[in-house]
Amino acid sequence: MSNQVHRPPSATEALHALFEAVRAGQLDPAEAADQGHAILRREAVEDLAFARVDHDRASRQGFPEVVFGQGKTADQIARIARAIVDRGHSLLVTRTDEGAYGAVAKVVPEAVFHPQARIIERRVPGAVGQGVVLVAAAGTSDIPVAEEAAVSAEVMGNPVDRLYDVGVAGLHRLLGERPRVDAARIVIAVAGMEGALASVLGGLVRVPVIAVPTSVGYGASFNGLAALLAILNSCAAGVSVVNIDNGFGAAAMASRINHLP
Repeated sequence: MSNQVHRPPSATEALHALFEAVRAGQLDPAEAADQGHAILRREAVEDLAFARVDHDRASRQGFPEVVFGQGKTADQIARIARAIVDRGHSLLVTRTDEGAYGAVAKVVPEAVFHPQARIIERRVPGAVGQGVVLVAAAGTSDIPVAEEAAVSAEVMGNPVDRLYDVGVAGLHRLLGERPRVDAARIVIAVAGMEGALASVLGGLVRVPVIAVPTSVGYGASFNGLAALLAILNSCAAGVSVVNIDNGFGAAAMASRINHLP
């Protein structure tokens, strides 16, 4: 017995079928218009009682609604995931775990879990970003946040290069990778402690640098606050910053930039 999910057609597929029926003379254009309006209304918002799934997000913002898994039950995540996939969208669930993945896999068998990034995803082919998004992590301890950024950016349709353990404690490691750094269209710099990697990269490249301060560090790092404040006070031009440990937020910003013509 197959466990393949049989989803209803997406709005794009349903509208295409209507156009084909009109072209073949099988459907009156006025009737097709009424059906088309109904399809578009159905597509906008799906009320699951505990969540209102925004199916219009992709057309408004270029990528479907992303599910923040923390605080949601496995069943809630699975039901939202099924609703998103049933409309033909890519699926991206952040800050989640193996238990939620087990529930999602029952209704979306093709979903993939990335333990280090804590992401569940299912990709749909779409527009590809203009260039490479380089995700640079200062230390090995920063990799989980860096992986959240990298996997999120990949699901959003961006070529991604990973450059890990290149922090300022051994600056030669970063400088030895200058060709990869210079090849990037956007750089995501992930760093805890004092967050200096973002400023270093900001002084080396001509492209946007999106910094992600992490909560990695000893007591006076204040769970990432020291890195956040240091990056906000960076003297390097072209450096912006997202919230502490927010790899997804950096990926979302990088993807929007990378999909500009």
